[in-house]
Amino acid sequence: MYYAIMPKHDDEDVTSGMRLDKWLWCARFFKTRSQAADAIRNGRILVNEEKPKPSRLIDAGARIKISKAPNRFDITVTALSGNRKSAADAALLFTETPESIAGREKTAAQLKIDFMISPRTKGRPTKHERRALLGFKNRL
Repeated sequence: MYYAIMPKHDDEDVTSGMRLDKWLWCARFFKTRSQAADAIRNGRILVNEEKPKPSRLIDAGARIKISKAPNRFDITVTALSGNRKSAADAALLFTETPESIAGREKTAAQLKIDFMISPRTKGRPTKHERRALLGFKNRL
C-alpha cells in the first residue's frame, strides 16, 4: 500500500487572520495550545478589551492583555506566524507597552524582596511556625 506524504504548508508566515490560541502558542506565552485555550476560556486573555473565544481570528495591530500569574502583559500584535519559532523570533511577533514592562519589573522586584525576607527552614513548617511567618509578613 502506498501513502502519499503531503508537505506541510504552515511553515510560512501568515498574512491574514490567525487563531488567537495558536498565536499565543507561537509567541511562546504558553507551552501548549490547550493551555492557551484554557486561559482564554477562563478570561485571562482580553483582545481589544473584549473576552474572546480561542478560535477568534486576530490580525496585526490587535491589542492583547494577558494575565499570567504573577505577571500581566499588555501587548500589540506586530506579526503573525504559522509555526512556533525560537524565543528570539517569537519576541518579534509583538511589542509590549512600557507600562507593562515597568509593572513586570516591579512585580519581579517585589517577589525578590519577599524571597529574601522569607526565612529558610528545613522541610515544611508546623502550624505554629506557619502562623508566626504569616504574622511576620503581614506586619511588614
